[in-house]
Amino acid sequence: MVQTRSLVHAALMAALCALLTLFIRLPSPMGGYINLGDCAVLLSAWLLGPIPGALAAGIGSALADLMGYPLYAPATLVIKGTMAFLAGICLRCIPGRLAGMAVAGVAAEAVMVAGYWLFEAVILGMGPGAAVNIPFNLVQGAACLAAALAVGCALNHSGIHSLR
Repeated sequence: MVQTRSLVHAALMAALCALLTLFIRLPSPMGGYINLGDCAVLLSAWLLGPIPGALAAGIGSALADLMGYPLYAPATLVIKGTMAFLAGICLRCIPGRLAGMAVAGVAAEAVMVAGYWLFEAVILGMGPGAAVNIPFNLVQGAACLAAALAVGCALNHSGIHSLR
């Protein structure tokens, strides 16, 4: 029963990652978009833990990319999975729930910014020109971290679910 429940929770978080990536987005000048998917990535880590959270975040976010930006899907799988894994580990290691969530979120969003810059600069061959997307990724990271902190704090105070 516990395994089934965990699998269902991970599937729901993967779906939330995909939905927030696909349907709540603002176009960026470079042809991409700013989305709220990272909010679900962080919540996946905090609710499910490092490994299930990483799987849910990576798979859900990559599925969203397959529906519009398939070239990015493999990178997204790795980057979002790494973000969630790191956020889950940080939350467990840092004392204080809010402090842990904040540090975990900042570390995870740094992985996102660096990961996409590296992917675009090296793999896609954009070189130094890939840096033009950094400000947009920083805006996305900050907005998603703020949203995830708000939802995470609300969950903790509601008594419905306590973050790990």
